[in-house]
Amino acid sequence: MTGIHVVVRRTRAAAHERPVRALALHGLAATGTTWSAYGQHAAPGVELWTAELPWGQTGAPAWSLPGGDPADWIGAAMDEVPGGVDVLIAHSYSALLALEHLAAPSPQARPGALVVVSPFHRGDPADFHWDTARHYLSIFQDVFDEALRLASTRPLDAGIRHDMALLVRDRVGPYGWLRFYDSYLRSPFLDTAALDLPVLAVAGRDDRFAPPEDAASLADALPRGRLCLLDDCGHFPMAERPREFADAVHAFVSESVTSAGVS
Repeated sequence: MTGIHVVVRRTRAAAHERPVRALALHGLAATGTTWSAYGQHAAPGVELWTAELPWGQTGAPAWSLPGGDPADWIGAAMDEVPGGVDVLIAHSYSALLALEHLAAPSPQARPGALVVVSPFHRGDPADFHWDTARHYLSIFQDVFDEALRLASTRPLDAGIRHDMALLVRDRVGPYGWLRFYDSYLRSPFLDTAALDLPVLAVAGRDDRFAPPEDAASLADALPRGRLCLLDDCGHFPMAERPREFADAVHAFVSESVTSAGVS
């Protein structure tokens, strides 16, 4: 993975002398703009940082080739935030990697709290079947279609949007899909006991990609996990229900980060 860089930038200043530094990590084939709506609704005390990760829209395709561990990029992104990260917020594929990174024996740094959005998690290896792989192969482009629909400033023809989603899928490629699915397959072996920090799992009840049952299973397995399910919401709660999402994060951070100046 040498030669692939992670870019982290502050996208929202805090209106507070003791800000809570939140680092938000996008999912597969996305960008830091994924968090724009959340930034508009976040509590005044939140200083929002976003990352452009190798598996994002602007990343080099070589990130997915064999060699190295993508979870290392979670630590690399955290290291770029001056003063450290109070709250790490990670969506979808990045949520998988964030959990792996923070459960490692000696992570370089830990946030005060973690928010995993639309996480993928299964508690038992027996929960995976051949049909599981077939399902995720068949709907892989659909998540990009949904992302395009939400990000578009004007309605896109469904056929054009479908073709655009296929182009995104093809850019991610088979190796990118394998990286995602390999991380998902490892989720039953996550050392949940090592994740002894406050964790909020946020999921949409209508998510077709990361089932809300995954978020519930994860929250139940974590020592200090809690669950927030949003109604009429799919795979992108921070874009589909930004006010409700921001309120849930605000309440969680207020209770979990003792020095939080989020009011």
